Amino acid sequence: MDDQNKNLLLATGLSFAVMLAWFAIAPPQTAPPPEQAQTETAPVAATAPGTADVNTNIASGNAQAVAEASRITISTPRLEGSLSLLAGRIDDLRLKDYTETIKEGSEIVTLLSPEGSDNAYYGINGWAAASGVDPADVPGPTTLWSTKSTQLTPTSPVTLIWDNGKGLAFQRVISVDENFMFSVEQTVQNNGSAAVALAPYGQIARHGEPPNLKGFFILHEGMVRMSDGELNETKYDNMPEFDINPKERAPADVVQVAEGGWIGFTDHYWMTTIVPQGAFKSVAKYDINNDVYLTEAVQPTQTIEAGASTTVTSQFFAGAKEWEVIRSYQRDKGVDRFVDSIDWGWFYFLTKPIFWLLHTMNGFIGNMGWSIICLTLVIKALLLPLAYKSYVSMARMKELQPEMEKLKERAGDDRQKMQQGMMELYKKNKVNPAAGCLPILPQIPIFFSLYKVIFVTLELRHASWFGPFQDLSAPDPTSIMNLFGLLPWGAPEPGSIVALILIGILPLLLGISMWMQQKLNPAPTDPTQAMIFAWMPWVFMFMLGGFASGLVVYWIANNTITFIQQYSIMRSQGVKPDVFGNITSTFKRSKKKS
Repeated sequence: MDDQNKNLLLATGLSFAVMLAWFAIAPPQTAPPPEQAQTETAPVAATAPGTADVNTNIASGNAQAVAEASRITISTPRLEGSLSLLAGRIDDLRLKDYTETIKEGSEIVTLLSPEGSDNAYYGINGWAAASGVDPADVPGPTTLWSTKSTQLTPTSPVTLIWDNGKGLAFQRVISVDENFMFSVEQTVQNNGSAAVALAPYGQIARHGEPPNLKGFFILHEGMVRMSDGELNETKYDNMPEFDINPKERAPADVVQVAEGGWIGFTDHYWMTTIVPQGAFKSVAKYDINNDVYLTEAVQPTQTIEAGASTTVTSQFFAGAKEWEVIRSYQRDKGVDRFVDSIDWGWFYFLTKPIFWLLHTMNGFIGNMGWSIICLTLVIKALLLPLAYKSYVSMARMKELQPEMEKLKERAGDDRQKMQQGMMELYKKNKVNPAAGCLPILPQIPIFFSLYKVIFVTLELRHASWFGPFQDLSAPDPTSIMNLFGLLPWGAPEPGSIVALILIGILPLLLGISMWMQQKLNPAPTDPTQAMIFAWMPWVFMFMLGGFASGLVVYWIANNTITFIQQYSIMRSQGVKPDVFGNITSTFKRSKKKS
């Protein structure tokens, strides 16, 4: 086999090996499992965070009290829901701009749910007693606040008040902006005769794992936090188990944050995060007794002298991981490295600029499918110098074929003589036989990064292209079963095994584009190698068929542009690839075998 085909086989084999590994660690998307109603609601163990000088308080289940407590409506341009006067919980929240599916009439996304409902998930604030006051005399998870407010909007904050009847008066002012950020300002007035020490805290409680947990290697779901510039991610099953047995020390993942940071939970597209002001203690733990995941931010203990008051502020993000919105909180509100809450992955140095470019293009074009194709053109243009060098080398090697054939005849069975002769021939003609593999190498991290962008970022969710392609983050919805949408009956569920077998139009075009690339060169003379080449495009076709259709669009565009580049560059070097002849010879060999 000549070196040109060796290089092509090596490049294809390398690509195949990488894709096979990727297929194993990041399997195709499947339809999420239906939500299962919980037959029994576990009692809550909402804890007031404990520190060296703060007593830990454990509260029993509050489902009935939450159901009976009065509520204040939350209404903003992008959010709807309510907060409970029991502890001032932000525990009922829906995202107006996002629906569960692309089907007409689909419900909007529910982010937070109150205790007692399926998959309870909520934020809560309070004070923990340090000294000079009984823990029962500070507001916590069971405190019933009072208010004159009826609605929380961006222009009308809510003021909650509670007096312990023993000299301490508490006030909490909750406000919300036009996107997804709540501000919680907590004030305590000491009307007593002695100083008291209290620690304000914010907490996010999640009862059980999310019902639609993806569980993909490529995607982080679970606890996420920033601590003095260091990002930390912990999946749900790796969170430290917390035991309320008072005879045992309760383990927790604790980080002291000196300058700035945040902590919370992240899903595929949504996130809840506590953003304290100033220094705080960042805590993550799993209450094993009640199946509750907890993230906490404990701000420094405040000593309030008699007749004095103190105020502390924190923020609570609950919403979609929109890049522009999160970036605005980082840039304008000082939330440290908040953009890193989006899971950019190992190749973040590629993922971030690729996303920025795709996002910018989509802003001009207004269609994510065409934006992906334009992005591919830009990437191929950036890699053109490398591709040019590679294809020129391949063209020169093709010109050397007659001399190589003569060298083989002279060398006979002497492999060492053959290798030495070939090296001299390459050196004399300034040809690098390994150059043919160069274009595939930088494409591997770029491919991974683009897959990460398409799979993880919210901008691709439910992004339409044209016709049947109304969600580029989902697999191709078409199928050969209904002639790719031309016939009136439906197709298999996208992502299912049947859909992978009865492939759609995009995977088919992917296979054809890879096959056409192969036909730029004659098939190897070795039967085994020829068979590998013959099957490679169709193996890839089925492997990638269940991946996000946006990614398949990129790969088709990439293959098409590569074909045009290689054909044009080889012709410019005096080599005319016989594409049609290579195709017909393939069918002739097939007829001979039959």
